[in-house]
Amino acid sequence: MELDLNILLRLLIALALAGLLGWERERTGKAAGVRTHMLVGMGAALFVILGELFVLRFREYDENMRFDPLRIIEAVVTGISFLGAGTIFVSRGEQHVKGLTTAASIWVTAAVGMLAGLERYLLAAGAAILVFGVLHLAASLKPAESKEDRGRE
Repeated sequence: MELDLNILLRLLIALALAGLLGWERERTGKAAGVRTHMLVGMGAALFVILGELFVLRFREYDENMRFDPLRIIEAVVTGISFLGAGTIFVSRGEQHVKGLTTAASIWVTAAVGMLAGLERYLLAAGAAILVFGVLHLAASLKPAESKEDRGRE
C-alpha cells in the first residue's frame, strides 16, 4: 500500500506540473490545453513507473529477463512524437506552420512527466517552470496579427 501511495504522489505531481503547461497553452487559445497536457504528463510518468514495477515484480528472473529502461523512454518519445505531429498544420501556398510550439510543449510535458515518475520532483518542477517561462515569453514576444492575418485562419 505504501508503494501505491508513493506512485499516486508521483502521478499527482506529474498532473500538476503538466496542468500548468497545459493551462498556459489553453490560456493562449491553443487546441492542446490543460486536459491534453495533464494526460500526456501523467501517462509518461505512468509508463516510467510501470517499467519500475516490472523490474520489481520480475527481479527474481534476473538471469532470464533483461530490462532496459531506455526502451521506456524511446517508446514514450515515439508515442508522444506521433501525438505531437498531429497538432502541426502547414498551410499550402503560404510559408506558415501552425501548432509547432504546441507539439513541442506536448513533447517536453512528457519529459516532465517522466521526471516526476522517477521521483525527480525538483528537476521536474524546475523544467516545468522553465518551459512555462519559454511559452509565456514566446507569447508576449509574438507580433500582433494584422486584420489580413486573422482572416486567413
